[in-house]
Amino acid sequence: MKKILVVALLFSIAIQAQTKVTAKKVGDKIEIRNNGRLLTNYILSEHEKYPFFYPVNGPSNASVTSMRNGNYPHHSSLFFGCDKVNEGNYWQEGLDRGQIVSLRADIIESGGEKAVIENECIWKRPGADAPIKDKRTITVTVISKDKYQIDFDVTMEMLLDVTINKTNHSLFSGRMDPDLAVTNGGTMINAEGETSEKGTFGKPSSWIDFYGKRMGGIEGMAILQHPSNEFYPSPWFTRDYGFFSPTPMYWPENDKFISLKKGEIIKLRYRVLVHSGDHEQAEIAKEFEKYKSE
Repeated sequence: MKKILVVALLFSIAIQAQTKVTAKKVGDKIEIRNNGRLLTNYILSEHEKYPFFYPVNGPSNASVTSMRNGNYPHHSSLFFGCDKVNEGNYWQEGLDRGQIVSLRADIIESGGEKAVIENECIWKRPGADAPIKDKRTITVTVISKDKYQIDFDVTMEMLLDVTINKTNHSLFSGRMDPDLAVTNGGTMINAEGETSEKGTFGKPSSWIDFYGKRMGGIEGMAILQHPSNEFYPSPWFTRDYGFFSPTPMYWPENDKFISLKKGEIIKLRYRVLVHSGDHEQAEIAKEFEKYKSE
């Protein structure tokens, strides 16, 4: 029995030693790979509305997220932004309405079991003072051949007194590939076991997983909110066509706006799990229990 355990341990160590997660700047993006296989790009183009991740490749090597479409061109895969900030729009198309611009992006760690990126951004628009500056730490870790995680930790500093009017367009969001959408037979489920847009819309929950059938298997993506977050647990804005986001700005207490003072700091943490299988096979609930203790 001891011999079997030792062999299993050595095998596990060998697998971990083989994991090489790299981050490399290529033009206006940072490529993140696992042993040469592309996991995701973090796109930083000055011509984009905000930095975002695309593709977000699942175990099949196809992206679990969608890069915009005709009806919703402002849904850029996996992203962070906000509308109605001091009369600016840092979410929907139109750079003149507001833009989140990368000031610097540094690769802190690469080539081991994880890749770490630091990204500093300014929220700006023509004719107005910048209301927010943010600093992001992005950590990509491979858990197994069937699952990896993207940790997105962001600290937002208010450079002015900031008012955010009620909006369904706020903060961290994902747009699934149409193949995996509920409208095409996929599943969206929260931590309480409620499903689809009807069951999850407006419901506070620690996580939502979204998955569907692809190439003879099942794969998807879950977004987890860390319990330390301001506004936790945020209600979710969900759509069966593939959009989901923990969105506190759509349910303010007075149903009008959220006010933040100059110098105020908001810290938010999210974990994205890209996985094969359904929420039970991917052990999303177990992963959240681990995450909330970190």
